[in-house]
Amino acid sequence: MTVINENEREYRFGDSGPKYLMKGPRMNFGVVVLQPGQDFTAHYHNVMEENFFILEGELEIHIDEEIFQCKQGDFIHVEPKKVHYLINKGETVFKAAFMLAPYQEKDKVDVDFKPYGK
Repeated sequence: MTVINENEREYRFGDSGPKYLMKGPRMNFGVVVLQPGQDFTAHYHNVMEENFFILEGELEIHIDEEIFQCKQGDFIHVEPKKVHYLINKGETVFKAAFMLAPYQEKDKVDVDFKPYGK
């Protein structure tokens, strides 16, 4: 059993990015924050599916060639091999819980990406 408080971990980029609360053995779980105007690199996972539950703010997420406008309370499911790109186009902080499963040590593949419609 594990009990951890979010404040015991750091965001990857200081005040933003992902913050893992658990990595493996069967899934990853954490929170991600994007400040207004920030984005997160387009990528996909070969094996893991990724889920997001939006806690605060708004998010534009590109999944393959579709664009979704999401808000607090929305749940997003991304299948393996689907390229996804996140951007906070709002004026407030975006925060979501995320889960990746089944756990794989190295499963993220970054891709060159131009936002759809640009």
